[in-house]
Amino acid sequence: MMELILLRHGKAEDSNPGGDAQRALVEKGHDQARRAARLLHAIDRLPHIVLSSPRLRARETAETFCEAAEIPGPVMQGWLDCGMDPETALQELRAFSDFDRVMIVGHEPDFSSLVEWLLGCSGSSVEVKKGSLVGIEIHPPAWHAVLMFVIPPKMIGKR
Repeated sequence: MMELILLRHGKAEDSNPGGDAQRALVEKGHDQARRAARLLHAIDRLPHIVLSSPRLRARETAETFCEAAEIPGPVMQGWLDCGMDPETALQELRAFSDFDRVMIVGHEPDFSSLVEWLLGCSGSSVEVKKGSLVGIEIHPPAWHAVLMFVIPPKMIGKR
């Protein structure tokens, strides 16, 4: 079994002259990542490894999360970039099956598509907001999934 935790990148600047890939987090985004780390620490659910999209806003979210959680920094993964396919994601996650709890930091609509695909729902029934946490228990080899939690950023305390 693998616990998969999704952390959508935090609030980022609306645009950047360097293009979408260079959009940086604003202070609210860093705060969302720190609060997510404190919450997962409090409930004893810190990830054993953090994988991140290489886009700046996701990378900064992952780095801020890891720093606040006092765990090793994130590992950049190209497959987590915008446009991630759910089947590709699961195939790539197999390489990390030695870890009991894996966090991925990425983007929409990719995360919603992954959650829907894992849980067998469809029709845009899921939306993962910026700074949200989603926990899913995955059971190989069939990759049967069970939703553990969805925590929107407004419900993650300011402690």
